[in-house]
Amino acid sequence: MQGASTQDDGDESGGGLHDEIRSRALKLLTTREHSRLELSRKLRKRGYPEAAVDAVLARLMNDDLLNEERLVAAYVAERLSKGFGPVRIRFELREKGLSDLQIDPHLQFDEEVLMRRLSAVYHKRYGDDPANGWNDCAKRSRFLEYRGFPASLVARMIERDCLDNPAR
Repeated sequence: MQGASTQDDGDESGGGLHDEIRSRALKLLTTREHSRLELSRKLRKRGYPEAAVDAVLARLMNDDLLNEERLVAAYVAERLSKGFGPVRIRFELREKGLSDLQIDPHLQFDEEVLMRRLSAVYHKRYGDDPANGWNDCAKRSRFLEYRGFPASLVARMIERDCLDNPAR
């Protein structure tokens, strides 16, 4: 634990251990937003005691230096811009320890908006070339589902491409 003494463990004023944990957490937060769970895992992995980590993270949240709402907003915007759909984004945010209650407000899209996003991702990947048979249709479908778009919208896109433009 890089020079922390055991007597710092119980120091409620913050002391050396808390200062060290806070410094490490702030360093991590300067690179990108983190969830509380992510920071906790990273700090405990370095050997810091769970109780001290929890106290520091609570203080960081109270000071608005650790803000999961900000994380969700930034993460959703970034992943959408990279062509990922709401199903995948939700999964990734849950992996970061965030709840559906925190995630839902940022992933509310009507079907038309999602269909436009899906279509953009599809055309960026495949251009205007029609699918070449059912195997190609299945491959395209798997790609879109992997990207995190709802199965019902993927089915509509694939149906439009494969049934409206059957391979000759």
